[in-house]
Amino acid sequence: MFSLVKATRRAAAAAATNSEQMIKLVPAFSSAHASFSSTSTVHNDKLRSPPLTYILGEEMTRYCMQLVLDKCISPHIDTSEWEFYDLSCISRDNTEDQVLHDAVESGARLGAIFKEPTITPTEVQKEELGLKKAWGSPNGAMRRGWNGITISRDTIHIEGMELGFKRPVLFERQAVGGEYSAGWGLAGKGSVRTVFTPKDGGDEVLIDERVLEDEESAIVTYSNPLDGVTDLAHIFFARCLKNQCTPYIVTKKTVFKWQDGFWTRCKEVFDAEYKQQFQEAGLLDKCDGELQHVISDAACMQIIRWTEGGFGMACHNYDGDMLTDEMAQVHRSPGFINSSLIGKSDDGSLIKEFEASHGTVSDMWHAHLNGQETSLNPLGLVEALISAMQHAVSLKPDYKDAEKIHTFTVALRKCMHSAMVDGKGTRDLCGDDGLTTEEFVDHIAAMLSGADVDVALDKVSVQREGSFEPQVDLAAVDEDAMRQLFEELDLDGNGNIDYVEFSRGLTRLGVAPRKHIRNREDRM
Repeated sequence: MFSLVKATRRAAAAAATNSEQMIKLVPAFSSAHASFSSTSTVHNDKLRSPPLTYILGEEMTRYCMQLVLDKCISPHIDTSEWEFYDLSCISRDNTEDQVLHDAVESGARLGAIFKEPTITPTEVQKEELGLKKAWGSPNGAMRRGWNGITISRDTIHIEGMELGFKRPVLFERQAVGGEYSAGWGLAGKGSVRTVFTPKDGGDEVLIDERVLEDEESAIVTYSNPLDGVTDLAHIFFARCLKNQCTPYIVTKKTVFKWQDGFWTRCKEVFDAEYKQQFQEAGLLDKCDGELQHVISDAACMQIIRWTEGGFGMACHNYDGDMLTDEMAQVHRSPGFINSSLIGKSDDGSLIKEFEASHGTVSDMWHAHLNGQETSLNPLGLVEALISAMQHAVSLKPDYKDAEKIHTFTVALRKCMHSAMVDGKGTRDLCGDDGLTTEEFVDHIAAMLSGADVDVALDKVSVQREGSFEPQVDLAAVDEDAMRQLFEELDLDGNGNIDYVEFSRGLTRLGVAPRKHIRNREDRM
């Protein structure tokens, strides 16, 4: 079913003559890519998956996911109804970006999407790859085409492994609007007027007018849609209830008055439909029984303090982008964060696109091309694929193998988690004794092989006693800066830090644990 073959750029261009670019075979790499192939015949004992849209990316994550497809998915799952689209730079260039439009159409039609990390080429990469232009990020087209409401990013937790947050942390980030869709230009001295013209006629409305006194200024305009905030709020509060998380709404509305609409719409939904449920669950006990608003500056500090987890934050597009990066650092790395774009089809059903929250891991890809061993942790990628498969099942619950497909995905996740806890993970977790990229995928494939998925699910168990704490790369620590920090915390200079010095030091650094925030915005 899957075939990966060595191809030259000329062969890729020839393949691109199919303007639709819907690929039933996994598309070829260019000649610069490592070549390997695998075939998979559909057997009667395979579980037939409902349709989903599979978007192929580039570099190390593309290579690793092909290993996963060939060794962990194809032997068990009939994916003949999956639609594959190659969003590599060369494929987009060869098709004048038609492949992107076709992938968006497929996702809107099928409703379940998995996306590998892709590259948005720079001018340098445009020259290196021989592209006609530096194609823009595909994310905007996807969010518009799938009526994007929110980007959900959550911590991944593995039983028996100590990461950052002890309990789930959920984020809801508005999927549209803000700085990402801004128009801009440079201007000198003069004046700028922003005018709204009603679509159906009527008088124009002056939104803003200002005088420019500087020799050069950057003029930026953007809008922040509010129509989708109600849907975002329902998604956010339902997820917080399911995961037993206390919800917070994050804005800078005390300064940016235009952000008040986000808060008020979320609060209206909460008070009308969710408040009582959260109160009964005890999730507002530390918040005076009310939904709390948190200034974005304060939210940035709380993320590094509330390491117990058990909270969720909903925010605008840009704030969500920044705060979820911080969340990823507290929770060890972006590899332990999942990400999904949630949109809405015309019939009201949810369109969900799942991806890892990290990029293509370019440095590791270049090491791979140079023949060096690599050790890529594919957890975020596989978790995203699992979620896409589960959503595809939820859209077609009467599908023949729907229940068994769900059981398989649970088994796959359990195999990955138990392998990591048992010391059979990649080197970011297990140090020099960790497995290589290929060895880890082979290990998971062996755990899944030779048994019905129910048997595989039953036979997988954690062998380690106690919890597993991932190894820390001490080579990346600045020893001089660490020594200086220790001396600053050691107030009496005796070479030891007692509790008083420790607590004062954390308070001075602004990272001392604090109780959950109540509405005291005048202090923030």
